Amino acid sequence: MDTERSYEKIERSDLERLSALAREDREVFFSRIPRWKELYSDRVICMAMCQGAALHYVNSKNGIKDFDVWTFYAQHPKASFPARRVVSKDFGMSKFGKDSNEAHYIGRRVDLIGRSIACAVDVDPVEAIKKYLSGAQTSSARLLAVKAVVLIEPADRCGLVVWDGEYLTNADLRLVSSL
Repeated sequence: MDTERSYEKIERSDLERLSALAREDREVFFSRIPRWKELYSDRVICMAMCQGAALHYVNSKNGIKDFDVWTFYAQHPKASFPARRVVSKDFGMSKFGKDSNEAHYIGRRVDLIGRSIACAVDVDPVEAIKKYLSGAQTSSARLLAVKAVVLIEPADRCGLVVWDGEYLTNADLRLVSSL
């Protein structure tokens, strides 16, 4: 199947696959750059599927072009997690097919992104994400707030919809879409 968007249902096993890809990438990153391991390896708040695929998980209408998986870390006082770090991986063969514009992937592209946010290490992940998005202090928070956020980890909350974009007013949506 070779289409721009997939409308297949995202299930827990798919979320677990995304989690495994993000964990593997994080382990490689930390093994290559010990400074970031020292600062952030024990500060993971949660991992979440965000943006279009997350909105599809919520409404089954958006369709999936790619997957965006964000790992959120409690901000370290010495340095912010490198915001420009985005790694793309291949979801692999699956019911989601592939985007015909992404010829070099077997399946859907998975973008892995990390972000440090102002919160305590032991914060409830749901409250941390809601505060981050509702505050919309950064362009990333504003971008993510337009669509949806679905937890992938912690595992006991896998599939929990933390944010569905309905918290935003029309004025908020106009502001975000103008960015």
